[in-house]
Amino acid sequence: MTSDLSRVLAPIEEANGLPNAHYTSAETYEAEKSPLWFSTWAGICTEAEVAMPGAARPVDLLGVPLFVLRGKDGKVRVFQNVCRHRGMILVTEPRRIEGAIRCPYHSWCYSHEGRLVATPHVGGPGQNAHPGIDKSRLGLIEVRSHVWMGVVFVNLSGDAPAFTELHEHLIARWKEFDQPLYTDLADSKIELECRTNWKLAVENYCESYHLPWVHPGLNSYSRLEDHYNIVEPGLYSGQGTEVYRQIKGDDGGTFPDFANLSKKWETAGEYVTVTPNVMLGVQRDHVFAIILEPKGPALTQEHIHLFYASPDTPEHLRRKNAAQWEIVFVEDIGVVEGMQAARGAPGFDGGRFSPAMDGPTLEFHRWVARRMIGQAAGAA
Repeated sequence: MTSDLSRVLAPIEEANGLPNAHYTSAETYEAEKSPLWFSTWAGICTEAEVAMPGAARPVDLLGVPLFVLRGKDGKVRVFQNVCRHRGMILVTEPRRIEGAIRCPYHSWCYSHEGRLVATPHVGGPGQNAHPGIDKSRLGLIEVRSHVWMGVVFVNLSGDAPAFTELHEHLIARWKEFDQPLYTDLADSKIELECRTNWKLAVENYCESYHLPWVHPGLNSYSRLEDHYNIVEPGLYSGQGTEVYRQIKGDDGGTFPDFANLSKKWETAGEYVTVTPNVMLGVQRDHVFAIILEPKGPALTQEHIHLFYASPDTPEHLRRKNAAQWEIVFVEDIGVVEGMQAARGAPGFDGGRFSPAMDGPTLEFHRWVARRMIGQAAGAA
């Protein structure tokens, strides 16, 4: 696999994309888990999905069971969704946990901070303690987590650089959007299923080259020539537009803007992927996050969330905005599924890249290749 990836690192005029196996092979899908997902920061849900103290949400991260909990102290934590007794799943559906986190198997209980607080009958009937069971050593396994732009990120391996260090450059680029975000899950969340590998969704998101043909409505006012590439080697890539048009209601009303934005954001929007799986977009009056959830080599769930600058955004505008974005995101499904189908062709060499238009997409391929090569070298 390593030798195959050398072509991805060639100059853009000569580079090929990732080999077909990275989109179709179950073996490669498994091999990607550690270098592309577990050893960095992956998005798993939004903070709004655990808005109230006690709100808990189970999450599956490529086969690893987790749950997100906003504790009684208001802090968001992520734990492995496993009882330390016999390995039972603790949280099976989104719900409010006002008291202890109780295992449904033998009723071991944990605090919102993950401490083991009760072990009923562990020493025999009516005996809730035993010298051989040290509660202080049997708390839930907490997973390193960080919240940014409304998204809960986790580092499963526990040894990645701090999120604020790893993504320092992008955080600084978008520091003006470091403001409270508001959403209504009833009308500002979109769920889409795509019969494609998750990487193709990222690749498509990175570039604006396809706009005239795939998004003619969007391209009618935010044209291909209005867009620019964003490429920060080794950090992130994506695209931006110099023409962002605010959505308006029948009465001419618009969403409130984020406070104290610089003049650039009066007309601009930017769209970047936080690798591996969070595709973010920022505009003057709302932002969005698309969290990709792989379901296998050729199936991806897209969890799309829209956020606003104020809790007082009109419902009819939120619905109109969600419907408009859903049209755009659904238009992309056909092309990413088409590229997935094409990866069954044994003669396809990964494709080529336009030096003028595909720099952001190639940068994502290179991110994958560098991490996979590094993993292989480390195992040697």
